[in-house]
Amino acid sequence: MSLKNVFTAAAAALTLAVALPALAQQTEIPGDMVTVKGTVEAIDHTNRVLTLKMEDGEFDSISIPQGAKRFSEIKVGDTLQLRYYDNVTARLKDPGEPAVDTAEVGATPSGAASPGGTVATQRKMTVTVTAIDRENNVATYEGPHGYKYSRRLQNSELAKKIKVGDRLDVTWTEAVQITINP
Repeated sequence: MSLKNVFTAAAAALTLAVALPALAQQTEIPGDMVTVKGTVEAIDHTNRVLTLKMEDGEFDSISIPQGAKRFSEIKVGDTLQLRYYDNVTARLKDPGEPAVDTAEVGATPSGAASPGGTVATQRKMTVTVTAIDRENNVATYEGPHGYKYSRRLQNSELAKKIKVGDRLDVTWTEAVQITINP
């Protein structure tokens, strides 16, 4: 996920409040936690755009959705911290089992004195394994809408079971937590 997409997803956390369904009977393929920080350099209230100066000195602009009720509380000089995490789970499908292709977004406001919160996106899809690197436990697969992806399988038992042509139900959960410090 690009930094701009992380910021866009985080902006939604300022307003949404929907719970995600629980995951069940799947093998976890953990991802990495990424933390980025930026300082609000400018605010375009009319177009609802924040300009941030990142820790590396680069500038990035993010759009804040209309529904973000606490947008007006953000001030020039505030520091934004974004923590991004993704997690993938996989389940070998039974032959003839119907394909799935769903996406849900949920978020929870922080409830803190300053604006912030957490937004999560969960995408569940049926994919077909197109390549396997057994030495490194990496599977490559294709899914709906031209989706192609490779991921290291932490569960070596799943890596031993799957073969090219197998179908998996993959659930990809991304979460972004935004904290704004005045």
